[in-house]
Amino acid sequence: MSERFETMKMPPLPEGKETAADILAHVYRALQGKGYDPITQLVGFVLTGEPTYITSFQGARSLICRLERDEILEELVRYYVENKLNR
Repeated sequence: MSERFETMKMPPLPEGKETAADILAHVYRALQGKGYDPITQLVGFVLTGEPTYITSFQGARSLICRLERDEILEELVRYYVENKLNR
């Protein structure tokens, strides 16, 4: 199995126009891109508010800090309810 070590290009989010969902998706991909478990890192951030749980790669840390933790929780619950409970 050969590994590929190529730079991943991720489109930037326009400042001030992103939603909580956009930011979470971007941060998730950035964490994956750096080899972290995105779920574990995001849970650590939501529980503690400590920004070092989020990589600065692709501007992920500065993006996630634009959101309040309650906004993140609200988005996660909304997504879960809309996609899991309304089947």
